Amino acid sequence: MMPPWPKYIQIETTILCNSSCEFCHQRLVKRRPYFMKDQIWRRIIDQTRGRGITYRPFLQNEPLVDRRLEEIVRYIRLDPTARVELNTNGGLLTPERGAELLEAGLDMVRFSIDGFSREVAEKMRPIDFGQAMENAREFIRMAGTASHPCSVEVRMLDCEITRGEQKEYLAYWNSLGARAKVVPLYNWPWSGQESCVPAPCPKIIQEMFFVVDGKAVLCCWDSQERGVIGDVRESTVQEIWTGETNRRYRALLAEGKRGEIVLCSRCDGFRYLLDEGKKTKDGKS
Repeated sequence: MMPPWPKYIQIETTILCNSSCEFCHQRLVKRRPYFMKDQIWRRIIDQTRGRGITYRPFLQNEPLVDRRLEEIVRYIRLDPTARVELNTNGGLLTPERGAELLEAGLDMVRFSIDGFSREVAEKMRPIDFGQAMENAREFIRMAGTASHPCSVEVRMLDCEITRGEQKEYLAYWNSLGARAKVVPLYNWPWSGQESCVPAPCPKIIQEMFFVVDGKAVLCCWDSQERGVIGDVRESTVQEIWTGETNRRYRALLAEGKRGEIVLCSRCDGFRYLLDEGKKTKDGKS
């Protein structure tokens, strides 16, 4: 059953990033403008107030590149039912900006630091490893004493070159008070796949994604806008969410019919769901 509102809304307030990671399609994105117009992100937020929504003001970008980020967080938190979460590589989250974001009411930060040594981390994400580590440590310290509670995760991608450092990485960040995790690296759709995994997709059940010009897309991995479901410049957020295109796509994905959607027809994300389905069918789980 389709919920009346999304639980999470991601807003790509800028398309820019301070890094260029080989595994990330952000470096291939050509859409414009570089920054979402103020009236667009305000429209999205205004139309969804009072719904208990968690907003994530980033998508295929580094959110700290946008100097309006603190203003955006404050605007979201005018709604007492709202939450705000960020993902960041940590390179631009200086103590000064961290303090301002905490004061604005930020609820959660996920640092993506993919290594415990400079050699591994900078191979995965070409930013200054030392600066990212220092910024993350200081933010964890500040979050621990902030008047508004803000949880912190530090995450490493599970790749061959990171596996030798994972145990030490987890122990270190957990000891500082963060929640440390190792997470899988998914393939982006249309990155070499010739077909799809015929399994249901959990990504779209409760989530909505807006790219920098105001279009809503089906998935956060839609780097080339192959799955546009609406445009907030032409329709309301709820009209897009409950609209025919989104309902049709969601129904197909719930049935594992990815091949009938252009974006999803070359996606192998969440392959484990297919394996779980086979085990259940065979009576082995």
